[in-house]
Amino acid sequence: MSIERDETIRTIRAALKTRTGRTWSVTGGRGTAWGWILITAPPARRVNWGMTDDDIATLSAAMGSGGGMVGRGGYTVPSSDAYYAQAVALASGLPATPAEPYWD
Repeated sequence: MSIERDETIRTIRAALKTRTGRTWSVTGGRGTAWGWILITAPPARRVNWGMTDDDIATLSAAMGSGGGMVGRGGYTVPSSDAYYAQAVALASGLPATPAEPYWD
């Protein structure tokens, strides 16, 4: 099953808004990074080119233990159906099947 990038972005954005009560910037990459997705605080909540400690903690908690590393730059979802499905499940608060890296 192929998961559409733009639909994944909309679903993650809505799920995080519901779970955290905050808006999040969920954007797709450009050029060679077209399929990758970045989740971060919107520009109005960023300080010194990154997210606040509170936003990092909130996003980390929302993405759960499978959320990987959330840092000042946000959380990155690699370009694959498996990673998209994992991110949608995590953002929705559902159990997620860990995606396997497809790169060396």
